[in-house]
Amino acid sequence: MSAVLTVLIMLPGSVGMHRLLTYRSFECPKWLEHVLVYCGVLSGIGGPRRMLEVHELRDWCQRQPLCHHFFSHQSNILRDAFWVLNCRCELDHPPTIQPEPEFENDRFYWFLDRYWMAAQMPLAVVLFLIGGWSWCVWGISVRVAMTHISFWGIAYLVHNFGSSDWRVETAGVQGYNVRGLGLILLGEAWHNNHHAFPESARFGLKWTQPDPGYWFVLFLQSVGLAWNVKLPEHHPERVELVALNDRVPDGMSLNRTVVKGCL
Repeated sequence: MSAVLTVLIMLPGSVGMHRLLTYRSFECPKWLEHVLVYCGVLSGIGGPRRMLEVHELRDWCQRQPLCHHFFSHQSNILRDAFWVLNCRCELDHPPTIQPEPEFENDRFYWFLDRYWMAAQMPLAVVLFLIGGWSWCVWGISVRVAMTHISFWGIAYLVHNFGSSDWRVETAGVQGYNVRGLGLILLGEAWHNNHHAFPESARFGLKWTQPDPGYWFVLFLQSVGLAWNVKLPEHHPERVELVALNDRVPDGMSLNRTVVKGCL
């Protein structure tokens, strides 16, 4: 039950927190954005501002030529698990992270930031009414623990194992595409593609790279609840982006300037 509930919550939650709130890879009605971000808060990691700031800090560190192992996930697996699940890294000279005014002035996000732990209560009440305390334990406590471990495991996996179609020359940390895990990880397994085109709503760029998160965005678009969906071909030119293969992914029509000198 915990696994099923985790997937049901994390599909919209991952899309809302990662592809929408962090990268603005598509637009949708504000009420729907709130619902998707609320699902992300149900992961139990923190409120929207904390999750946004942590993600932005990690991205900034990974883009530097040298990145601390806390953010690069290059330590051995036990040390990395201990660090990420139990510690935090404070930089002497951190970057300035300033969310956009629309986010700052959103009272719903302010409420979630202040009461993100209490955000579990509506779901807990529903689970209690259906199955009693056992459903609460498995649907809240066990699910949140599974989600925390899964977030760390995914981050460690996609920064250490897999294949690469792209390389960001100026970045000290590269992502990898992990075959066979696209469906299970809701499209987050195609992390090399995400590093190459971070503002794209589509992570799986080939037909052999299933991307449930992008399929969810396409569903929203088909019913008129998503628009201005960004894809790799809409990305601005990145001179530091190098294509490692002799052709772009199937179905894409990128400008040659995006991967200048590499095709």
